Amino acid sequence: MKFVDEASIRVLAGDGGNGCLSFRREKYVEFGGPDGGNGGVGGSVVIQTNVNVNTLVDFRYERTHHAQRGENGTRRDCTGAGGKDIVLRVPVGTTVIDEETDEVLGDLVREDQELVVVKGGAGGLGNACFKSSTNRAPRKTTPGKEGEQRRLRLELKVLADVGLLGMPNVGKSTLIRSVSAAKPKVANYHFTTLVPNLGVVDVGRYRSFVMADIPGLIEGAADGAGLGVRFLKHLARTRLLLHVVDIAPWDESDPVEAVDAIVGELHLFSRTLAERERWLVLNKLDLLPDDEAEKRCQEIVEELDWQGPVFRVSAVNGQGTQELVYEIMNHLEELNLRMEEDEDFARKEMDARSALEEEARMKMKELVERRKRQKEGLGDDDDFDDFDDDDDEHDMEVLNAPY
Repeated sequence: MKFVDEASIRVLAGDGGNGCLSFRREKYVEFGGPDGGNGGVGGSVVIQTNVNVNTLVDFRYERTHHAQRGENGTRRDCTGAGGKDIVLRVPVGTTVIDEETDEVLGDLVREDQELVVVKGGAGGLGNACFKSSTNRAPRKTTPGKEGEQRRLRLELKVLADVGLLGMPNVGKSTLIRSVSAAKPKVANYHFTTLVPNLGVVDVGRYRSFVMADIPGLIEGAADGAGLGVRFLKHLARTRLLLHVVDIAPWDESDPVEAVDAIVGELHLFSRTLAERERWLVLNKLDLLPDDEAEKRCQEIVEELDWQGPVFRVSAVNGQGTQELVYEIMNHLEELNLRMEEDEDFARKEMDARSALEEEARMKMKELVERRKRQKEGLGDDDDFDDFDDDDDEHDMEVLNAPY
């Protein structure tokens, strides 16, 4: 399945049917009077979430969606049939935005949630509606109203509880393969992961959470370097970030500098996202002897002056991953309980989430405008390619298996 997380479409509701001009003409019925019916209501365009849809790829090929027009009224006071609504099915987690006004029309985060984006026009009135004691044979009718139309931007943000963050080739994909049934591509070169990957981590009966792996970041990503920051928006809905660090990089780069670079890119993308809770995951313990690996981990923690939780794992052989997933599950359950019991905490969380959504949306808008300028030859960065259409379509899978 091809993964597309953005699409622009045009939606047009159906026009209302016209009112009918007609008079009753029957044998032995004199002065039958007007009997023209009203026009039918035009069809609307409805966007509905569907759990079986994981991508917006269908909207890349069919960009215009027109609802049916209402039928005209007919004689004998018959109202015309209403136009059929059309339902556009999108993944859960889709945000619907008016392209012209940048108004957020809806954030669809529940299964089978519906949003009417354009309403059909009202039907016109037949001449029967205009009869009165002084006008017994009216010849007046009204046409149907035009249906609404809009240009929409659909943005998909995956729904995950935990997000993996880090430089390319630090073992994020290996980690999600180790704790779930997701099978993202793994190889010994940068940018093996090109799209987000989701994995459902089962931690026991009725206990599970969703983990998201996004493509790696490099310094300068906020300016379009590497794959840019376009996939950081998928972390907007997460409640916990795992900052994965390679303790023994093959290029002998400094892990501490790598962490600082990622934090800097987070601040450039969204200050709220940068302030979100992050846990440090020191990966690839298997590459060093036990005593040397422990010493290296301690040096990294001290140089970073890290105050939060730290986990030492080897994703390739599963060392330390069981402790990590159980701690994550316990933490998420504590957050859920606190959200239910503490209204102030719940309100602050919702405010932070709203702020993060807005910051991410503004950053993505900035990147879209930059891309437009580049296409028009006005851009100052020839290497900027954060929104290349060819990069929008890649395979993505969402799998569930016990840990």
